[in-house]
Amino acid sequence: MKRHLLSFILFNFSCLFVFGQSIDRDSLVVKREAANKAYIDLYKENADLAYTSPGGEIGAPAKYVINGRLTTTYMLLGSNKSPIAFALIPDFTVRVRNEFSAAVRTPSYRLGGVLYARLNPNSEHYKYAELAFTHHSNGQDAASRNEDGTVNTRTGNFNANYLILSYRFGDLTSTKPDGYYYSVNQRIGFQWYKWFRYEPALDDGFGFTRILYNVSLRRYDEIEKKSKIKGNRKEEKETWRLNAELSYAISKIPEKNIWNAGKRLNTEINFNYSFPFMHNVFLMAAVGYYGEDNYNIYFKDRYGYVRFGLSSGFLRNRTLHYDN
Repeated sequence: MKRHLLSFILFNFSCLFVFGQSIDRDSLVVKREAANKAYIDLYKENADLAYTSPGGEIGAPAKYVINGRLTTTYMLLGSNKSPIAFALIPDFTVRVRNEFSAAVRTPSYRLGGVLYARLNPNSEHYKYAELAFTHHSNGQDAASRNEDGTVNTRTGNFNANYLILSYRFGDLTSTKPDGYYYSVNQRIGFQWYKWFRYEPALDDGFGFTRILYNVSLRRYDEIEKKSKIKGNRKEEKETWRLNAELSYAISKIPEKNIWNAGKRLNTEINFNYSFPFMHNVFLMAAVGYYGEDNYNIYFKDRYGYVRFGLSSGFLRNRTLHYDN
C-alpha cells in the first residue's frame, strides 16, 4: 500500500513538474515574441526624421530657396519570431539654390541597409545593435576637380560607401498622473569609409573615420481627452522631441591635427514640436555647425547654420485602452 501511494505521489509530482516546465517555456516564448514586436517600432521611431525647410540652412555659403530631406524605413525583415531585423533605408537630400533656374546641381542620394539585433527583452529599457551599409553619391559624372585643382562643386562626381556600427539604448519613464511620460534615447556609433571605393578627390581632407553620438529626449501625451467617440480608449502621441547629435573625424586629414575641431566636428541640436491637431508631423527648429558639410561634394565647406521647417518620421501615435 505504501509503495502504491509513493508511486502515485511521484507520478503526480512528475506531471506537475512537466506541466510547469511547459508553462514556463510558453511564457518565455510569449515574452520573446512580444519583445521582438515592440522593438520593430523602436527601430523605426529611432530613425532620422525627414524635413522640409524653406530658406534652407541659413548661414551656408550659398543661398537656398528650400532644402528637403526625404527618408523612410522599409522593414523587410521584422518578425515577432526573431530578435534580428533588417531594413532598407533610402535617404535623399536636396538643396534648391536661390538662382534664376532654382538649380539643385548635386543632390545627395543615400541608399543602404541596416541589420538590427535586439540585446534585451525589455522595450522600456531597450538595448540593441545596428550595422548599416550605405552608398552615397550625387548623380554627377563630370571631373571632381576644376582645371585649377579646386573641387568642382557644380558638376563634379561624388561617390563614397561606408559602414556604421551603432549601439542604441534608452529608457521610458513611468506615466504621470496627467497621462504624459518621457523617453531618453541614446546612440554611440563608429563610421568608416576606406574599406570601399570612393572619389579620389576626398583625399584632400575628408573625414573617413568618425565617432558618432546622439541623444534624444521625447515627450508623449494623452490627447483628445474630451472626444465623444473615445469610449474606454485613450489617444496618445509624441508631442515633442529634442535631439542633439555630433560626429568627430578621427582619421588623418592633411594639415589638420586631431584636435582641430573646426574641421573635424559636425554637430546639431534640433527641437521638434507637434500641436495636438497635428498627426505625424512637427514644427522644427535647428542650430548646428559643419566642420565638414555632409552634402556630398561640398565636403570642404564649414559653417554654422540655423534651419526652420517641418519634420516627420515614424512617430508614436496610438490608441490604448485605459487599463493599459
